[in-house]
Amino acid sequence: MARRPASSPASSNQGSLDFGTPPAAAYGAQPAVVDPASDAPAPRLTDADPDNWPVATNWRPVLQPFWESATGQGLQAFLRERLAAGAVIYPPQPMRALELTALADVRVVILGQDPYHGPGQAEGLAFSVAPGVRVPPSLRNMFKELQRDLGVPPAADGSLLRWARQGVLLLNTSLTVEDGAPASHARRGWEVLTDALVAAVSARAEPCVFLLWGAHAQARGRLVDARRHLVLTANHPSPLAALRPPEPFIGCGHFGRANDFLRQHGRGEIAWG
Repeated sequence: MARRPASSPASSNQGSLDFGTPPAAAYGAQPAVVDPASDAPAPRLTDADPDNWPVATNWRPVLQPFWESATGQGLQAFLRERLAAGAVIYPPQPMRALELTALADVRVVILGQDPYHGPGQAEGLAFSVAPGVRVPPSLRNMFKELQRDLGVPPAADGSLLRWARQGVLLLNTSLTVEDGAPASHARRGWEVLTDALVAAVSARAEPCVFLLWGAHAQARGRLVDARRHLVLTANHPSPLAALRPPEPFIGCGHFGRANDFLRQHGRGEIAWG
């Protein structure tokens, strides 16, 4: 269902995000789904310096104040410490979503939570897995709803690069995780940054669609100006919630409704297939 603006617009929070203190919300995680690995080590993070992580240029005015803040400095120190301790951290490019989808090109935002924590799974895009990795259950349900909604057959693999390149921002709220340890980098500062990224998209004049699946994503609805953007909510596509009332994911029709909104506002449509 579409989320309607409250009497006090969510946009009042934009432009005043505090980078000083990370939020302290509780986070869950999806189980890992990994095909047998080869002998080669899985790609992993090797550099904790965000200056070396590729991003589209127009995200930098959002990123720079964060990395200069106490929270951003603390996050960098944490990543350096974990790498020095030998931790295996995924994905190898934490900000790949910001590299593939420039701020000016965003048409749809899909919020995830935590990168996949199995070897070779995470590729820096929410819900997406690298080619050759078995499609996880939540993504299978996304493909199932896409087929029910628009008649699009399931993709050959679970990589969503084709969506990112069309302006679908596939953003996790925590951008790194340690091997086998879901939510291990939650509440370390990532959420402060990703909230600022969501607010930056909302602040733009071009109408966008925000797909908020599950309570974790829906908590970010406060950052979105629902007077100008379309906000659609449903349960998380996880098998535990996808069919559960009152807002089951299966049957939500969000992919078609997103395209309808984009066409009506002169922004084309997403080729979801």
